[in-house]
Amino acid sequence: MLEQVHEALWLVEGEIVSFFGIAYPTRSVIARLQNGDLWVWSPVKLSADLRSEVDRLGPVRHLVSPNKLHHLYLKEWKAAYPEAALWGPRSTIRKCADLSFREALEDAPPPEWLPDIDQAWFRGSFAMDEIVFLHRPSATAIVADLIQTFSDRFLREHWGKWRFLARLDGLTQDQACAPREWRLSFINRAPARRARDKVLSWNCRRVIVAHGEWPRANGNVFLAKSFRWLGA
Repeated sequence: MLEQVHEALWLVEGEIVSFFGIAYPTRSVIARLQNGDLWVWSPVKLSADLRSEVDRLGPVRHLVSPNKLHHLYLKEWKAAYPEAALWGPRSTIRKCADLSFREALEDAPPPEWLPDIDQAWFRGSFAMDEIVFLHRPSATAIVADLIQTFSDRFLREHWGKWRFLARLDGLTQDQACAPREWRLSFINRAPARRARDKVLSWNCRRVIVAHGEWPRANGNVFLAKSFRWLGA
């Protein structure tokens, strides 16, 4: 179930979930930090088989929600790994009031994963914010909903006659954007531009996205194109 991307980085393809009646694939990323702890980004549904594979990698110590939509399976992972800390931006913490989080994630990574992972906080929207991460050892950027890259095959199979909506929204593999309505909600783009500039300074090799096809090479070029909508 785990696909190894780097000696210390894996991804997991999760189930397809319904978001306002639209089919969305899910994907999680697991990083093994220098101290051996596991950092789990956007946890997908935890099956017995997946748990067995994860347990072979090391102890789960960090469960990370990058935005307020990527919280669906935090509770079951926390139940399975009670010693793991929950992390997310303040918007996630407010939404998941029944869970106990560490301090809200912002621009600076906490000391717990500073040597291995950097982060950038995209904010300035009245609708939603998101933390984008960099896995330093593999030069891999990790993006949740700010970039969506649905393939034509997936859209034909799961969206059918409604697949034109993905193109109108900029969510196809060739456009690779955030949803149009989210882009329009950034009424203050200065903080998001600073976050974009930080992300581009990473000069990453690849980009793993939560929803759609992810580029295994030329990551910085891909990111620059995907964030053009933010302007200069």
